[in-house]
Amino acid sequence: MAEAIKNRYDFVVLFDVENGNPNGDPDADNMPRVDQETGYGIVTDVCLKRKIRNYVETAKEGEPGFRIYIKERVPLERSDKEAYQYLGVDEKDVKAAKKKDENLDVKIRDFMCQNFYDIRTFGAVMTTFVKAALNCGQVRGPVQLGFSRSVDPIVPQEIGITRVAITTEKDAENKKTEMGRKYVVPYALYKAEGYVSANLARKTTGFSEDDLALLWQAIINMFENDHSAARGNMAVRELIVFKHDSELGNAPAYKLFERVKAERVDASKPARAYSDYRIEVDTDNLPAGVTCTRML
Repeated sequence: MAEAIKNRYDFVVLFDVENGNPNGDPDADNMPRVDQETGYGIVTDVCLKRKIRNYVETAKEGEPGFRIYIKERVPLERSDKEAYQYLGVDEKDVKAAKKKDENLDVKIRDFMCQNFYDIRTFGAVMTTFVKAALNCGQVRGPVQLGFSRSVDPIVPQEIGITRVAITTEKDAENKKTEMGRKYVVPYALYKAEGYVSANLARKTTGFSEDDLALLWQAIINMFENDHSAARGNMAVRELIVFKHDSELGNAPAYKLFERVKAERVDASKPARAYSDYRIEVDTDNLPAGVTCTRML
């Protein structure tokens, strides 16, 4: 197993959407998520993690150690059982097995971290509750993301559409088209903030320098293989990484994030392109022990 990273990182991602829905809200008929008090757009952390997982699964397909734990049509129980089978433990007799081997819980956790990239990165709750004995533990991952927020308030638009594909034979007797609707954001630039803990990587998951390089690659390309009718024009525009020269860090993350500013070039008209914004990263007089790299 590769050696865990030794440096803490804080990072900022700027991404945009044009005439699309970056993250639909199931509680609001799949409209783009909005902070109701301010009108700013929101994209959840789990939405971005899904894109990162999908990229890693595609880029590392079939390579040992880069499987994905949280994925469609694969019950968590199925993946959990693999750890028990690998260690030769009968899930029905796990209590007795743990009495014989007091390090069994750690061995199960390590197996899951070594085999599944997203557990090694984001952590996971690996308890199914279907069978009380089937428990691979809970892992707090070294990589965490917050909610993304748009730089400016957004105005989602509801677009009426028609389709010629009629649903039923009965409907086909009475009409030639059906009506539908979709929600889009004409344009918005979003800012996401993230953290990489070398301390948790060392103590828990073994997140390595190779894993870190793959994370940056996945973030930069997370929308490139995710295009759809709802998310046709989405792109990562900036990945700004602050590297600390120590495991626990040399400055508070918020002070580093405040150095990244996105401002409208002309505030008198709505933004409709990335060129309508001016991005500034203040790298002057960085805290001692911190370096900044614009990776895109």
